[in-house]
Amino acid sequence: MSQVTPDQYGNVPMGASCGPGQRVASVDVFRGFVMLLMLSEVLGIDGISGAMPGNAFWAFLARQQSHVDWLGCSLHDLIQPGFTFLVGVALPFSLARRLAAGEQQWHRTLHAFGRALVLILLGVFLRSIDQPQTFWTFKDTLSQIGLGYGFLYLLALRPVRVQWVTLAIILVAYWLFFALYPLPGPGFDWAKAGTKPGDLLPGFAAHWSLNTNPAWAFDVWFLNLFPQLHPFTHADDGGYSTLSFIPTLGTMIIGLLAGGVLRSGRPPLGKARWLAIAGVIGLAAGWALGAAGICPVVKRIWTPSWVLFSGGWCLLILAGLYLIMDIWNRRTWAYPFKVVGMNSIAAYLISWMCVDFITQALLRHIGQHTFELLGSIYEPLLLGAAVMLVEWLILWWMYQRKIYLRV
Repeated sequence: MSQVTPDQYGNVPMGASCGPGQRVASVDVFRGFVMLLMLSEVLGIDGISGAMPGNAFWAFLARQQSHVDWLGCSLHDLIQPGFTFLVGVALPFSLARRLAAGEQQWHRTLHAFGRALVLILLGVFLRSIDQPQTFWTFKDTLSQIGLGYGFLYLLALRPVRVQWVTLAIILVAYWLFFALYPLPGPGFDWAKAGTKPGDLLPGFAAHWSLNTNPAWAFDVWFLNLFPQLHPFTHADDGGYSTLSFIPTLGTMIIGLLAGGVLRSGRPPLGKARWLAIAGVIGLAAGWALGAAGICPVVKRIWTPSWVLFSGGWCLLILAGLYLIMDIWNRRTWAYPFKVVGMNSIAAYLISWMCVDFITQALLRHIGQHTFELLGSIYEPLLLGAAVMLVEWLILWWMYQRKIYLRV
């Protein structure tokens, strides 16, 4: 990683620009919104809801700030697909910038695959914090993006029709991969898999159940090729799997297609219309596949229906922000999001590495009693809000000095 400033076209890493000096503001703000959702985990809303049973307001907020157990979607579940989608959106702009700068093809390719490797290893590093040894898993956001990024780069060099066809092949092939995998038989070791017969989804959807699917079986083999504290038998974090990078690549391709539309010669309203229509189609198609029992909407194993459903939401959000910010030019309100969105890697690292330090520093220098002004129930909320403020001020300080972290 290194410190950089925007280039002559106004670009910075992970950003996007329509031309010299002009950025697609909605992309930065969308990314900032996603990162602030991730940073908001420190607010402790779930604890407040638990302390106030029957309160519909806090119960609703707690649901939206938590991952669903398996089926369905909450606002919190859209963080990872949002971040992943925006990687695809930014890629056409990044390639255009490098091409305009005269960078040779071999150098662009080397950079793309080097970036992929760094993302994978950075994900492993962050997951290994507080572990007694390197924690070899590849299920976090950065590792999943890294595993697919090289393929995404190669696709970005191909015509749009190839990108569409590849997306369709990924979705259908990954669906078949699960649909054709046999369901647990009489001799299946449910305890070793960390699940039970009652966890099987009903009917045909059972092929996408927790720790009885082919992605889980792959990890039982693959992850045990690496040094582990204990032999891997099942994911203890809710069923996330390494092979999810394949459909995650599908989410990045949707972003790649959206980025191509933003860079195209379409009129601005035509771009917003395309994003909105594609979003509605994706959202409806993903929901319908799940409702029909053909392919349940499960974020934890990134089912093809989840690719369409979450991708639809991402397209609709981008369409709305593009209309507001890049067409109507209503931008002042979004400054806090822009500060975070233009330094997303820094925000990601802060969320993993600095939260405990900031929390302890606030308690030490301000005192716990300060955060109990509204009562002990709301202490985690006030403390979490203070932590978020410090995190934002760090990013604001970097933004003011044009310090951006890139991979």
